[in-house]
Amino acid sequence: MASSAVYLDADENLEAIISRIDQKSRKIETLLKQSKPVEALKTALEGSPLKTRDERCKSANWIVVHRALMAIRDVDGMFNSLDPEYYDILMKYLYRGLSTGDRPTCDQCLKIHEKLTERAGLGCILRSLADTVNTV
Repeated sequence: MASSAVYLDADENLEAIISRIDQKSRKIETLLKQSKPVEALKTALEGSPLKTRDERCKSANWIVVHRALMAIRDVDGMFNSLDPEYYDILMKYLYRGLSTGDRPTCDQCLKIHEKLTERAGLGCILRSLADTVNTV
């Protein structure tokens, strides 16, 4: 019962969450135009809507993260610039990308997944699967 109250509080401001995602999307597009895909990915991963069950919010944020993920060309270079604090949430989004079944998305997600697992270890996979706060 208490956990549903936590979700309810997060869902009360759905329009505010969508608005923040729209602002984030505009910032990411600017970063991508400036050829800063790693910064775009960091921005996309920051402030993911926590504990929301609303599919609109989760889908809108996935679109933003997907745009940034697909812009990454140098995966090794990305991990040289990406802070470890982003690894677990990135892993969750990689699994979301794999669930789409879209060939280019899956290829990119698998490439990043391989490097992320090398870098962060198997614990990253377990933490992303067990995480109930960051719902993607």
